[in-house]
Amino acid sequence: MFPGFPLHPAGKPATARAVHLAAVTVPMLFLQGTKDRLADLDLLRPVCAERGARLHEIDQADHAFHVPKRSGRTEADVIGELARVTAAWAADLL
Repeated sequence: MFPGFPLHPAGKPATARAVHLAAVTVPMLFLQGTKDRLADLDLLRPVCAERGARLHEIDQADHAFHVPKRSGRTEADVIGELARVTAAWAADLL
């Protein structure tokens, strides 16, 4: 499981940090905020697709999964989403 995978430095989109993932032979789950400056989703989506990894995007969340108050969601809401998605993914593996 990769919560907030740092695909690249902020403001420097690249995929070099994902090269080693090609050697991973177990199922992978990426949990990524849509506002994470360390992972451009336009780059991460194909990385996940190429490796058969599951990607779950947390709407409006940053790298630490914080969301703006205007989103109407609390930190507990986001943590609950992360837990539910992770539990469902793990259950699917069984």
